[in-house]
Amino acid sequence: MTARNRLQNLTPHAVRDVMGERRVLLVDVREPNEYAAARIPGAVLFPLSTFDPAALPSPEVCEVIFHCKAGGRSAKAVEMCLAKGIAHTKHLAGGFEAWKAAGLPTIPASGSFVAGLFGRR
Repeated sequence: MTARNRLQNLTPHAVRDVMGERRVLLVDVREPNEYAAARIPGAVLFPLSTFDPAALPSPEVCEVIFHCKAGGRSAKAVEMCLAKGIAHTKHLAGGFEAWKAAGLPTIPASGSFVAGLFGRR
């Protein structure tokens, strides 16, 4: 198996470092309720439950990096791409949990930030 057709694990900091590049798309394969609760800035939602690798940009056009909560579903997304002959092979090892543990920024659920500032009544 070559590097072009196997899962590539990226660290949270490696993902953060490439996020500013216009050719990189971070795809969150968690479900909508998980995405609504908290997410990585710049990530787009494409739940694994409705995932279709053919709907992604071509690897020649855009580098796709997948993430989920802990890494299992994003690895499955890579597997699904490879099964269709689409060479998107990168994912955030450890998922959203690893991103948070690394102290990288997240977007909380709507209202959570405000509630945290002003307290709940």
